[in-house]
Amino acid sequence: MSKVATSVRSPAWILVVLCVCVLVINMDAMIVNVALPSLVDQLHATTRDLQWVVDAYSLAFAALVIAAGSLSDRFGRREALVFGLGLFTVSSGLGAFSGSTFELILARAVMGIGSAFIYPATLSILTTVFVERKARATAIGIWGAVSGLGIVLGPLVGGVLLQQFWWGSILLVMAPIGLVALVLTALVVPTSRNPETPALDKSGLVLSCLAVGALVYTIIEAPRLGWASSATVIGFVVTAVFFAALVVRELKARTPMVDLALFRDTRFSAACGSMTVAFFTLYGLIFLITQYMQFLKLYSPMQTGLRFIPVAVGMVIGSTLGGRLAVRWGSRVVVTGGLAILTVVYAWFTVETGDTSYLVLAPQLVLIGLGLGVVGVPATDAIMRVVPPAKASVGSALNDATRLFGGTLGIAIVGSLFQSLYANGLATSMSSALLPGSLAKAQDSMGNSLSEAAQYIHSGQSGVAQSLIQNARSSFLDGFHASCWTIAAISAVMVVAAWFWLPAEKPEPAATEPEQSVASA
Repeated sequence: MSKVATSVRSPAWILVVLCVCVLVINMDAMIVNVALPSLVDQLHATTRDLQWVVDAYSLAFAALVIAAGSLSDRFGRREALVFGLGLFTVSSGLGAFSGSTFELILARAVMGIGSAFIYPATLSILTTVFVERKARATAIGIWGAVSGLGIVLGPLVGGVLLQQFWWGSILLVMAPIGLVALVLTALVVPTSRNPETPALDKSGLVLSCLAVGALVYTIIEAPRLGWASSATVIGFVVTAVFFAALVVRELKARTPMVDLALFRDTRFSAACGSMTVAFFTLYGLIFLITQYMQFLKLYSPMQTGLRFIPVAVGMVIGSTLGGRLAVRWGSRVVVTGGLAILTVVYAWFTVETGDTSYLVLAPQLVLIGLGLGVVGVPATDAIMRVVPPAKASVGSALNDATRLFGGTLGIAIVGSLFQSLYANGLATSMSSALLPGSLAKAQDSMGNSLSEAAQYIHSGQSGVAQSLIQNARSSFLDGFHASCWTIAAISAVMVVAAWFWLPAEKPEPAATEPEQSVASA
């Protein structure tokens, strides 16, 4: 290999390209949130439609990520990355021109499939390139910080675009970025795979997709169908059957896709649990706070995106500190501390009102990013240190699955809790003042309440309109506060669990071996 090619494929350049890849999919995961009010107005989306626009991406991602990780270990991690980026880029460009919420949801699902191949490949390649303990922790810290930057750049870029263009621009802009990432990956990133090339666990691949997909789908649909409805109960039963079949299959398989023995290691299982809870609470809150900023604070999409910048600041600081402190103090202290920060700030959000100053919101958002970064980097490092190098992509996929499970369930559960509280509160206060059809629309979302109020003003019933706006704001805040207390309580439980669950000892001192890569050109 020439000196030029060698320098281009240096660990630093490889890390840069991998960071571009995770930046793309993290931007996409969050950019759609800022467009939710626009979708209500331009595509006439209901609250259920909004949940599916967000969750279709996560559902496809979560259902396929473990299978995608296994396939990339077998057939090549760079190849999986290129395939995922290609699929993501094409579906993003086409999705921008969706004429209905169904078409948009379908495009988001295909983008999720592409991301299922992208995300685990980036982390698995990183861990095969950076093998020394301290260097790996630093690289994961940078990788995590860029992921956090993408989470904030998504709403920011989306807000700027929505200020000038139609809602589809938020997807269209992702296509050229994905194309750049694809070209850089093909030029810079080396390929690697499991050198043993075990037999493909086809049954495990299918069962993992069915089990995860059934679980996420059932939870997303439960609020509409009813948590105690026969359809929901059947869904959970089917999910349990699929997971049981997967466990039995993986225990008996000669070359299992997922080594279930990994979960016997408390470092691995506790880190997975911490990541799940952290992203459950984060996505649940962001789903609500995006609407809070636009419906109650009356920020424009661009103003909302700009006001998420403190999350990125906190995320960069937290990711940088998290990796360094975990090496020095051990994962238990750092992960528990990060979860404690999140618990405090979630409880702090329960005092929010429509008049809360951004000078209060900004430090809250910084603390969210700080807590997430402090949890994410040492938890990810703990997961990857337990996984054998040959199974790096599967290990990365399991790490990604915890984020996806948490995020998707957070949106579904917190979103349904909030919706129930909002609808019941508005019905109690306005049932005698509004026509049944108008009340049903207003109960669906705060955005619809404002639209209905505008109709009453147009018909000369300004008193009813003002009453509807005031009661909708009050019901929104009541549901928002109750939801924040709920996620704060869940986070607090995980603080205690992580303290007793994670190993107390410090990590072993880093070996003095030089950095090397198992990747081949």
